[in-house]
Amino acid sequence: MNLYWRLLSYVKPYWPRLVVALVCTLLAAGGNLYVPWIIRDVIDEVLAEKNMAMLNFITVGIVVVFLLRGAFFFSQTYLMSYIGQKVVIDIREVLYRHLQRLSLSYFERSQTGSIMSYITNDVAALQAALVENAIAMVTECTILIGSLAAMFFIHWKLTLLTLITLPLVIQAINIFGRKLRKSSMIMQERAAEITSVLQETIAAVRVIRSFAREDFEIEKFGRENYRNFRAQMKTAQLMATLTPVIEFLGAVGVTVIIWYGGLEVINGNLTSGSLIAFLIYVVNITNPMKRLSNGYGNIQRALAAAQRVFEVLDTEPEIQDEPGAAKLPVIKGRVEFDKVSFAYKTGEPALIDISLLAEPGQMVAIVGPSGAGKTTIANLIPRFYDPAAGRILIDNTDIKRVTSQSLREQIGIVPQETVLFNGTVYENILYGDLAAAREAVVAAAQAANAHNFIMEMPQGYDTPIGERGSQLSGGQRQRIAIARAILKNPRVLILDEATSALDTESEKLVQEALDKLMVGRTSFVIAHRLSTVQRANLILVMDKGRIVERGTHAQLVASGGLYNKLYQVQFADV
Repeated sequence: MNLYWRLLSYVKPYWPRLVVALVCTLLAAGGNLYVPWIIRDVIDEVLAEKNMAMLNFITVGIVVVFLLRGAFFFSQTYLMSYIGQKVVIDIREVLYRHLQRLSLSYFERSQTGSIMSYITNDVAALQAALVENAIAMVTECTILIGSLAAMFFIHWKLTLLTLITLPLVIQAINIFGRKLRKSSMIMQERAAEITSVLQETIAAVRVIRSFAREDFEIEKFGRENYRNFRAQMKTAQLMATLTPVIEFLGAVGVTVIIWYGGLEVINGNLTSGSLIAFLIYVVNITNPMKRLSNGYGNIQRALAAAQRVFEVLDTEPEIQDEPGAAKLPVIKGRVEFDKVSFAYKTGEPALIDISLLAEPGQMVAIVGPSGAGKTTIANLIPRFYDPAAGRILIDNTDIKRVTSQSLREQIGIVPQETVLFNGTVYENILYGDLAAAREAVVAAAQAANAHNFIMEMPQGYDTPIGERGSQLSGGQRQRIAIARAILKNPRVLILDEATSALDTESEKLVQEALDKLMVGRTSFVIAHRLSTVQRANLILVMDKGRIVERGTHAQLVASGGLYNKLYQVQFADV
C-alpha cells in the first residue's frame, strides 16, 4: 500500500479531473445495477399483471439509462487515460532528471540496458495500475457494493447465505497476490536483462563480427529470452490459477442460492422475478470479484515495476553539493592537489598521497604505465568522484565548497573515446555552448582543423553524422570534439589520451588543433605517447597510484628513472 500511495501522489496535480472521472465511473457502473430491477418488474408486473403502463415506462427508462451510461463511460475512459498518460510522463521525466543527477559510480555499477528498462518498460507498466485497473477497480467495487445492497433489500437471509464463500475468496486473492508480486518482480528483471543484452550486442556489433561470435551471441540471447519466457509463464500460471479458484467458489455459492431461493419461491416467501433479479445480482458480484482478482494481479505486477522505479529514485547521488555551496566565479586556472588519496574499492587504493600544483596557463603531463592512476586524477578535477583524503583546490578554493555545475562549466574534457550525439555536425559543436552564434561554431571548427572536411560533406554543418558519429572517421570525430571544447572556452582543460587511437596523419591534424586549444589554458594531458608531452611545463610520472617522478622532459630523461625507461622503449628504433 505504501508503494501504491506513493504512486498515487503523482496523481495529485490532476485531482479535479480525477474527481470528475470517478463520479462518471460511479454513474456508469450504476447503470449495470438497473438491469436486474427491470427484469424483476418485467416478470412480476408486466408479464404477470399485464401492466402496459409499466412496460412503456421500462422501455423508455432503458433507452435513457443506457444513453447516459454511454456518455459517462466515454467521460471516465477519456479522463482516466489523460491522467494516466500525464502521470507516466511526469514519472518518466522525474526518473530521467534523477538519473542525470546520479554520480558516475552508479552508471559504472549498473547495466545500460537495465537503466533503459527503468525508463521504458517499468514506467510504462505503471500506467496499467493508474488507468485500466483503476477504472476497473472503481467500477467493479461500485457494482459489487450496489449489488450486495440490492440483494439485502430483496432477501437478507439469502444474501447472508451467499456471503459464506466471501472470506474464502478474499483469502485466495491475498495468497495469490503475494505470489504474483514476487513473480512480477522477477519478470521485470528478466525484461531488463534482455534489454541489456540487446544494448550491449548492438553497441559491440563490430567486435562480434570481427571475432565471428554471432552464434555465441545468439545462444546467449536465447538463454536470456528463455529465462524471460519462464518468468512470464510463472506469472501466467498464477493468473490462470487465480481465476478458476474464484469462479469455483462463486459457483458453490450460486448452487446454494438456487436451491434455497427455489425453496423460498415454492413456499411463497419470494417472487419468481425477485429470485431471477437476485441471481443476476449474484452474477453481478461474481463477475466483479473475478475481475477484481485479475485487476489485483495486474496491480501487483505494476507495483513490482513501481518498486524498481522508486528504488532508483531513492538512490542518493554520491557526489552532492554541500549545503550553501557557492557558485564558482570565473577562474584563472590554478589547480592544486593537496595530499589526495582515493580508492574505487575499499582496500584497493588508486591514488596515494598525491600533491601537485598547476599554475594558470601551464601544461601538465601525466604519464606512466596502465593502471598507475592517471585517469583517476582526471576524474577528480571535475569532481566526478570525491577524494577519500586530502583536498583539491582551484584558485585556492576547495572544489567541494562550490556547486558541481559551476565547476564543470569551466572545465573542458577531450577523452580518448569521443562521444558524439545523433544529430548534425553543427548541433554537436554547439553542445559546447548552447547560446553561441553560428559564426562562433564555425570559428571553433576552423580552430580545430575541422572546417575543411565539414564543408566537403553533403550538407556542410547541417549534415547528420549518425549515432555516436558513425558517419565520421576517428580523426574527424576527435576534431569535432575539440571544436566543441574550444566553443566551451574552458579555463581548465583535460586531454585523456586524445590522440592515441588515431593514425599518423589524423594525429598530426588533431595535435595541431589541441595545441591551439591549450593556448592560455591550464591543461592536463594524459598520454602514453611521450612525443606529445615533451613541451609540457611539468611532467608527472605515476606508478601504482603514486607520483614517483616530476620535472621537465629534459630533466626526467637525464635522471635515468621510470620516465627515461618509457622514453627509451618508445624511441628505441628511432
